[in-house]
Amino acid sequence: MSVLILKNVSSEGPGSIEDHLRENGIAYRTVDLATEELPSAEKTDTLVIMGGPMGVNESDIYPYIKKEVELARDFIRKDKKVFGICLGAQIMASALGAKVYPGPGKEIGWLDIELQEEGVRDSLMMKMAVHPKAGDFWKKFKVFHWHGETFDLPPGAVRLAKSALYPNQAFRYGKNAYAFQFHIEVDKEMVYDWLKEESVDMSRIVRDTEQYYEDYHQRALNFYKAFLK
Repeated sequence: MSVLILKNVSSEGPGSIEDHLRENGIAYRTVDLATEELPSAEKTDTLVIMGGPMGVNESDIYPYIKKEVELARDFIRKDKKVFGICLGAQIMASALGAKVYPGPGKEIGWLDIELQEEGVRDSLMMKMAVHPKAGDFWKKFKVFHWHGETFDLPPGAVRLAKSALYPNQAFRYGKNAYAFQFHIEVDKEMVYDWLKEESVDMSRIVRDTEQYYEDYHQRALNFYKAFLK
């Protein structure tokens, strides 16, 4: 397996995804599109697209976004593995013909997502839904959010999860393309660094992070193991 990771901004790296790849000896390359050109991906079988503060519709400012959309579309068409997070999910939605637009409000911090009917049936989502310690199934659980845009469900995709504000928190297209609006990849340091300049209750963020992170991290690893096998 060979994994190409695309960063849209230097501060939003692959986090626990990279940790998993290293620990399991999976070949990967990370490209920071803010400073590097999009490389050829002909010999790559897995594409991971990270988040960023910009929007899909700002390709006039960030021209590499159009290239990411085209690359995601090509990977999906060839039935290769694609995984998009936050902006990456929006790029995937755009590649599949869906509209991307500002959401009803920002979701920031530790908030619930709820698996939908197709999410409960999805074997990879079930890896996340099973509690890492208790071993029981949770249809609703906390994930880390930091976003203000959303998208329509792409034609042919299946909705996997929703939240109170955003009906499309996760979708799957075909068997190999997964898109998450939430940030599965974060570690504690990323959470604190990202939100230090946001107008949020940091004492609550710290409290919630200390309460939820360890289980969340294991849920993420369980998903990676299934998706990147």
